[in-house]
Amino acid sequence: MSGIPLLDTLNGRVGSPPPVWLMRQAGRYLPEYKETRKLAGGFVDLCLNPELACEVTMQPIRRFGFDAAILFSDILIVPYGVGRRLEFVEGRGPVLDPIESEAEIPPFDADAFHAKVGNVYETVARLHEALPKEVALIGFAGSPWTVASYMVEGGSSRDYAKLKGWAYGRPEGFAKLMDLLVDATVAYLDRQVAAGAQVVKLFDSWAGAAPESVFRHAVVEPTAEIVRRLKALHPEVKVIGFARGAGAMTRDYAAATGIDALALDSAIPLAMACALQAELPVQGNLDPIALVTGGDALRSETDRILEALSGGPFIFNLGHGIVPQTPPEHVKALLKQIRG
Repeated sequence: MSGIPLLDTLNGRVGSPPPVWLMRQAGRYLPEYKETRKLAGGFVDLCLNPELACEVTMQPIRRFGFDAAILFSDILIVPYGVGRRLEFVEGRGPVLDPIESEAEIPPFDADAFHAKVGNVYETVARLHEALPKEVALIGFAGSPWTVASYMVEGGSSRDYAKLKGWAYGRPEGFAKLMDLLVDATVAYLDRQVAAGAQVVKLFDSWAGAAPESVFRHAVVEPTAEIVRRLKALHPEVKVIGFARGAGAMTRDYAAATGIDALALDSAIPLAMACALQAELPVQGNLDPIALVTGGDALRSETDRILEALSGGPFIFNLGHGIVPQTPPEHVKALLKQIRG
């Protein structure tokens, strides 16, 4: 045993109570985050300010005592690092200059990339020093399919028509974009681990938008290549994979990518989660709206998940990120229920 509950679980140990952390545990539902955010200016500025990014990462650790801290950043720091314009517009979300053609995809320049995003590594190093020794430090990146969706669509999308059009009709250009993002993601996570991250998480938040015929080469294969290359550099690092919305294809994702643990979205039935847990540790999958609702609904949903999954290696988490309207007292109640 390492003395770090999350790492013990990722090594296959069954913990009682299970370790717990929550996606987006640092963010807009906390008043202290809102105050810190005002000091930063824009959202990208906050992500690239080591002092403030470290502070907002630490805030939920101080308030709730989670078993893991996840680096405060954003999956779109990678496209920013490879030279795409990025801004976050109030009421609209992220906006990027969309890539229109294969000719706009640059070769990966590691030196230029690290120069642009190097402050993130400083944040990780600060967190490594600041965190209690029993609290795991999680680094992260977006998976190539999800990051590509923002780069091709120019922001969020309802139908991912441009991205799917590339995947179906322009396979050489699509492969070139995937290769760029695999290279950048490995380089980015390599430096996070070198700075002190013990675990990394790959967020494929829009994996559910990939049709079955595209899923393997757009979601599974790039993820597997990132895991393979990262573990060649850092054999000890643990990788949590999250293919949100993948449904029945989650089984293929878990089996073929080489991930160490599988994060489950809220739509994955617990019977399926139990079957997957027989193969690797699982994480999840409370509906974030149950956390907003609180009371009997939250207690019932939490009990249902704990009863189903506590018999195997399990990390309690949400099925997606905390939403801004979440009352902090509900998070406190959740942790009290899990820990007894």
